[in-house]
Amino acid sequence: MSNETKAPGQIITILLGIVVLVVVGIWLLAKLATSGFDVNAEVMSKEAVAARLKPVGVSVASDAPPGMRTGEQVFKGICISCHGTGLAGSPKFGDASAWAPRVAKGWDVLTQHALQGFNAMPAKGGAADLSDDEVKRAVAYMGNAGGGKFTEPAVAGAAGAAADPAVVGKKIYESVCVACHGSGAAGAPKFGDKAAWAPRLKPGLDEVVKIATKGLNAMPAKGGYTGSDEEFKAAVTYLTNAAK
Repeated sequence: MSNETKAPGQIITILLGIVVLVVVGIWLLAKLATSGFDVNAEVMSKEAVAARLKPVGVSVASDAPPGMRTGEQVFKGICISCHGTGLAGSPKFGDASAWAPRVAKGWDVLTQHALQGFNAMPAKGGAADLSDDEVKRAVAYMGNAGGGKFTEPAVAGAAGAAADPAVVGKKIYESVCVACHGSGAAGAPKFGDKAAWAPRLKPGLDEVVKIATKGLNAMPAKGGYTGSDEEFKAAVTYLTNAAK
């Protein structure tokens, strides 16, 4: 039996061939494993991607307290997800031809549909934390951009409008006043404690608001609240109503 000895050149060629086969094999396996995840970036527009990623029914992206958001703020925070592009058959913002037949139905019908939901649109656009007036403001804002002549309900705290204690006042209490009035800290009359509030309420609400606005004893002016006087008055009213 004869022994064959391969030349160094042949050995190198064989080794190179093996390396190439291994590389090709790895590439094929990787291609096979990721073939189901190959997405064409052009299939979906940026708007479509944004619409899919946007949460449904979230709070409006605004620093305004609940009940005080304008129609524009509500539109940009909630309604734009559908009305910005005309998604699901909704009338696109600013499209007069799409809004005309809806505006013709009148304010009452439009607001009823927005509040209760209509076709593919859920009640309040899916944002349950919106007040009825905020929804109506959004309807007016969108309807007017489409050719309507509606009047937005006044925003609480604006000229001639009073902030709602049950909405605005409650929100301010829960974010600011509760620090002391929730537990009676620093001698503050505790929320709902009629006995503690009784002597303070005798002069009347206006006097209570006046004193609270200036500050008293350990309480700083407006309890440290930096919003408008109307908003602060709503908080004081909410506090005093709970003690009556």
